[in-house]
Amino acid sequence: MKVKFQGNISELAQGIKLLLKDLGVTESEDGIVVTVEPSEEKLEVGLQGNEAYIRYAAKHQFFRGLSLLIQKGQSGADFQLSEQQQFDAIGPMFDLSRNGVLTVDAFKFLLRKMALMGMNTVMLYMEDTYEIEGEPYFGYMRGRYSQAELREIDDYAHQFGIEAFPSIQTLAHLEEFLKWEPVKAYKDTKGALLVGDEKTDCLVENMIVSITAPFRSKKIHIGMDEAEELGRGKYLDHNGHVSRFDIMTGHLDKVLEITRRLGLKPMMWSDMFLKLASENGEEYYGHDTQIPEEMAKRIPKDVDMVYWDYNHVESEDYEKLIAKHRPLGNNLIFAGAVWVFNTFGVNYGLSLPATDIALQVCKKEGIREIYATMWGDDGMESNPYIALLGLQLYAEHAYTEGSPDDAVVAERVRFCTGIDADTYIQLKYLDETPGAEPDNQKQSNPSKFLLYQDVLLGLFDKQIEDLEMSAHYAWLEQQFAARRNASAELDYLFDVPQKLCTVLKQKSEIGIELKRAYDAGDKSALSHIATNVLPVIATAVTELRAAHRKQWLTMFKVFGWEVIDIRYGGVINRLDTAVMRLQDYVEGRIERIEELEQERLLYSTTNRFTNKGAGWCSYYYRMASPNVFFHVINPF
Repeated sequence: MKVKFQGNISELAQGIKLLLKDLGVTESEDGIVVTVEPSEEKLEVGLQGNEAYIRYAAKHQFFRGLSLLIQKGQSGADFQLSEQQQFDAIGPMFDLSRNGVLTVDAFKFLLRKMALMGMNTVMLYMEDTYEIEGEPYFGYMRGRYSQAELREIDDYAHQFGIEAFPSIQTLAHLEEFLKWEPVKAYKDTKGALLVGDEKTDCLVENMIVSITAPFRSKKIHIGMDEAEELGRGKYLDHNGHVSRFDIMTGHLDKVLEITRRLGLKPMMWSDMFLKLASENGEEYYGHDTQIPEEMAKRIPKDVDMVYWDYNHVESEDYEKLIAKHRPLGNNLIFAGAVWVFNTFGVNYGLSLPATDIALQVCKKEGIREIYATMWGDDGMESNPYIALLGLQLYAEHAYTEGSPDDAVVAERVRFCTGIDADTYIQLKYLDETPGAEPDNQKQSNPSKFLLYQDVLLGLFDKQIEDLEMSAHYAWLEQQFAARRNASAELDYLFDVPQKLCTVLKQKSEIGIELKRAYDAGDKSALSHIATNVLPVIATAVTELRAAHRKQWLTMFKVFGWEVIDIRYGGVINRLDTAVMRLQDYVEGRIERIEELEQERLLYSTTNRFTNKGAGWCSYYYRMASPNVFFHVINPF
């Protein structure tokens, strides 16, 4: 396809060049003449014969219009369309703090996809992965961004009309920084700052000054979520018992004094205020929680509140929880999610309906700013690339009054990313397995814990008895293989999920087989497993690791991969030890295998496990062994 633009495109030219290259479209004197004009508020795109137009009210709308023109123009049929943007701002929040720090080139790639979708903002979540002059341990060995790298990202986003801005932590979630002995003066508890201390106040100001310097935007997310431990460590020793609300509002006042002085527009997560107002001081989603008037009066109004909600699928839940926020009196922002956390895949079974319902309610409630979070909890085995279908749904919602048609979303994601919606959907079956809740509403993640659990210890074996996990992953392996398209730019993303299925079709139930054979005294079966099964699993894990490493180094900085590398090494080494232990038993060098003597118990009967059934586990160290104990009480 060839195009020729007429009109004032000076501010668009570089973005046009980049996107046309991605789309395989060229500018030519004999191409379709595209008239580019401003509009009052709507995005309008049309084609008639060899003439087309794009009318846009904001810079980012033009690039969505360009993608729609190319997409629909490929058929050669005339068309006209008009779209009204439903939100003032919509875009992703990339978690750049849980090992996976996107390279600048990978970030640029994702920005180009966002431009095609029509998104106009991106939030960079950085706990300690940015530079602060005079704080060498801040982001040390964590792949932190330099000022120059952040400026490059901001410049690149700006040419597409995308506003990039930082999201940091000014209170809690700072475990990775506070673990270092030389910074102990800043530390209250494991992850919370020692608020009220002059050194901490200086640090927070340096954080804010440093992180906002590379960005054009005046927006900054100051965090302050999940600070339940606030005031319960060194602060308690120094000050005695002080209510968490008083500590938090006092600290917030200091932070906002800085943002006001710097002319910034701050936002923060809302959860702590709702938790502190709840009956037990911990419940964020409680429908009965009421914000007391005296609490609301003490909360500054020049900070926007971000209501985060990732897992409700009923409009009533969103309506009630939005209503709970209203007494605060602050401007309300919504953050949903594309569920890539704690898994190798994407929980699309939950993410897509939750997003659809949430954004419909946001439209009715007049919430004008929307973010799609993609957290990388516990190591970032997943990645934001495989979440592009979820982001496409957010984008289509932003230009649709009600709920976008599934077929439209599917057509758009195929055009914008080169991958079919159905191929993305297969990723949900990594965790939506036999024994999981319908649409995986309890966020089961067997793709992770069945990979990492030890074959001799079998911590999750009782949970998955009789669930036919092996057959499920054998089926899913074939589903991926049947949908792969080697010519697609992003086809490589499905190499890791497919190879993970190759591992899990063999490994997921091998612990159950081992225990059954051992209890029956079947040394022949144990010998077969040691000689013919476990080495094959080890080879499959090695191939999975190689594919995962190649994928990681394509999108993330190298720092952080060592965590995943060590996890794979643990799986392979434990398989090797299992072979040795089985052979020693079969050949009479040991009288019993203590690990297989142990009765298998349910991993948990609470939380997201309900007796038997595929469940959930958040932390690698709890999956790999019952003997790892990572708890240090105020070591400094």
